[in-house]
Amino acid sequence: MPAIAPSPDQQVHVTATPLPTRLFEARNTTLALVRHILPEDSVVQSMPEVSPSKWHLAHTTWFFEQFVLAREPGYRPVHADWMALFNSYYHSAGPMFTRARRGLLSRPTLAEIIDYRKQIDERLADLYLRIPAEAERDAVVALGIEHEQQHQELILTDIKHVLAQNPLLPALAPAPTGADADITAVPLRFLDGRSGASQIGHDGLGFAFDCETPRHAVLLYPHRIANRPVNNAEFCEFITDGGYRNPLLWMAEGWDTVQRQGWQHPLYWADDLQSEFSLHGPIALAPARPVSHLGFFEADAFARWAGARLPREDEWEALAGTQPVAGRFQEDGFWHPRPAAHDSGSALQLFGDVWEWTASPFVNYPGFQPLPGALGEYNGKFMCGQWVLRGGSCATPASHIRASYRNFFYPADRWQFTGLRLARNA
Repeated sequence: MPAIAPSPDQQVHVTATPLPTRLFEARNTTLALVRHILPEDSVVQSMPEVSPSKWHLAHTTWFFEQFVLAREPGYRPVHADWMALFNSYYHSAGPMFTRARRGLLSRPTLAEIIDYRKQIDERLADLYLRIPAEAERDAVVALGIEHEQQHQELILTDIKHVLAQNPLLPALAPAPTGADADITAVPLRFLDGRSGASQIGHDGLGFAFDCETPRHAVLLYPHRIANRPVNNAEFCEFITDGGYRNPLLWMAEGWDTVQRQGWQHPLYWADDLQSEFSLHGPIALAPARPVSHLGFFEADAFARWAGARLPREDEWEALAGTQPVAGRFQEDGFWHPRPAAHDSGSALQLFGDVWEWTASPFVNYPGFQPLPGALGEYNGKFMCGQWVLRGGSCATPASHIRASYRNFFYPADRWQFTGLRLARNA
């Protein structure tokens, strides 16, 4: 594999925690997340976009074996015949098993995959004992940690989709105490956004994915942006007002999708609009909680209905970049969006709870350069037909998110914790 050297825009995290410590903390967190997933759950693939839990466990391990351990001359894979099974989309790294058929991989077993993780972790630990620091390797390890965290979120969102297909509607884990179903919603207000020349993109301090770079100038036109995400009660008004039946609110492809898929409400909502499925089982549809599991088409249609629009990603980042990264993330343990507890007078919940759809297509920034070699397939080749989301969700690890982070999905995708925040021209 070609050498990967950290560039000024793709540095290892600036942190006091040693890189090997962060590596094994991330690996252990992944195992902790799956402790409630039964072996029977771990093999199910409920749709092509969802991967079985045990595949995630193996793929994140394959990543470190393929891109870190295999850099050493003469390296022999733990299981050579597994390498194609757990390659996701890196064509330049070798063959791969068909994504939509991952649920057919009853073998290797979950126990064998857990043992595979153990063996690779032992080899990684031995590597760091022999060679404590090496710039090119450590840049790939830093990327691997972030990759592991992305799959931690996918483990939660994918198993939610799997469990939701079961008529028993089983819970992954009991809900923590102190639920917030009775909190009164913070009134929706529009705040003045920054206008004029601004800079967006990663500032070069700490890790960033290649698609967050380079930092560059943008021109922001006068606009206003909502103080909080849209909530369940507001989206219910859209539904009862015939939002899913009015073609004038929808993009053409979105309207076709509504008709073809029979959408009548967000994914996981009950038809009576009184409850929704969560990782803690069915729960009441709390009015003040941010609405989630919307596709871009639904978010855009709601914004039109509300007399507003979705914010552009540069508008969102200009606002979020002025605030600390704080919110409700994976570590909170509730794994469901929660309402703001109080009105601070400024923008609320920019980070955590729900990913927020923007009006920006996922395209390259001016001067974008993908990573060299196979890792150049990580982001750049997906810059077609997808839309940018910002801010992280209740399933995102807190240390994984930053104001410049660009998530991206296709406009009909709904199985992630995706919601929206409104904007208007000023």
